[in-house]
Amino acid sequence: MGIREDELVRKIGASMRQGSGVPAQVLLGIGDDAALFRPRPGYELILTCDWFLEGTHFLRDKHPPDSVGWKCLARAVSDIAAMGGIPRCFLLSLAVRSSDTGRWLDEFLTGLRRASRKFQCVLAGGDTTRSNEILINVTVVGEVRRGRAILRSGARAGDIVFVSGRLGEAELGLQILKRNKRDANSKDSRLKKHLYPEPRIALGRWLAEKGLATSMMDVSDGLSTDLPRLCAASGVGARVNATKIPALLIPSHGGLRGTDPLQLALHGGDDYELIFTVRPNRMKSFPRSFGGVPLTPIGVITSKRQMVLVNADGHERRLESAGWDPFREP
Repeated sequence: MGIREDELVRKIGASMRQGSGVPAQVLLGIGDDAALFRPRPGYELILTCDWFLEGTHFLRDKHPPDSVGWKCLARAVSDIAAMGGIPRCFLLSLAVRSSDTGRWLDEFLTGLRRASRKFQCVLAGGDTTRSNEILINVTVVGEVRRGRAILRSGARAGDIVFVSGRLGEAELGLQILKRNKRDANSKDSRLKKHLYPEPRIALGRWLAEKGLATSMMDVSDGLSTDLPRLCAASGVGARVNATKIPALLIPSHGGLRGTDPLQLALHGGDDYELIFTVRPNRMKSFPRSFGGVPLTPIGVITSKRQMVLVNADGHERRLESAGWDPFREP
C-alpha cells in the first residue's frame, strides 16, 4: 500500500523524536523549508555528508534494516570524530520504494534512532523521494573548538603512526554475512563491527582537546588506502611494521580457514577506527589505550613520499593501495 510524502515525512519525524531531546543549537528542525543551527561561541562547524546505497554499501537480502539505519549515520559521524569534533545534528535524504515504507522503514528508523541517541546527534531535516532502489544520504553538522580541528595535513617526518582498535573485523563480518545462507544474526559478535560500527568520537575529541595528534583521519576504506591519503595531504610517506598492525584472530571453524588476518587488516574497509600521528617526544607519556580502546603504534612518518610495509622477516615492500574504491574496475 502506498504512502503520501507528507505522511512519510511525519512518520520519520515522529519516530526520530521518540524520547530524544534537541540541542539548543538546533533552533529549528523538521517542519520548515530548512533547519536552523547556531554554533556555540568559541567553536567552528564541521560539515560532512555520506552516501549509503543499496547494492553498493548494503545488501537488501543480507543486512537487517535496523543495521542500515544505524550504519548510515555512524559512517558520517565518523568523519566528525576524525577531526576531533562533536556531532550535533544531521540531515537525512532518503529514496525508497513505496513497498519499503512499512516494516522495512520502521526497522530502519529503529536503528537510526538508536544511533542518533548513542551519538547524541539529532535529526534536523532532510528530503524524501521514491526510487526503485534504496538510496540514503546523510549530512552531519558537528562542532570543534576553534583552532583545535585535527587535519590530515599535519603529519611530519618522525611522527609515530597510531591506529585505534583492531583492523579487519568489519571486513570479516561482511565475508561471514555473504557466506551465510540464513538471515543475519545481529547478536553474532563476529558481525557487530560490520553491522553496528561505533565511531571513535570520545577518542577523537580527547586527542583534539589535548593537542596530542598532529594529523588524523578515520579508516573507512582500509588502512592501505586511507594512510596514503593522510600522507599525501601532509606531503610525506610512511613506513609501517606489519607485525605491529592490530589484526584480528581468525577462528579455525566456520569456513574461514585460509583467511589472512593481515590482508583483512590492511585492505578491509568499514572499521571506522582512527589513524593518527603523534610527535616522538610525546611517546613516553602516551597511553596504550583510551576508554578501553587499544592505541597501537604501527609505524613512522618519513620524508620520502613512499608507502613501505616491513614484513616479519624484515623484508620491505611497497604498500599497495587495495582497499575500497567505488571506481576501481572489477
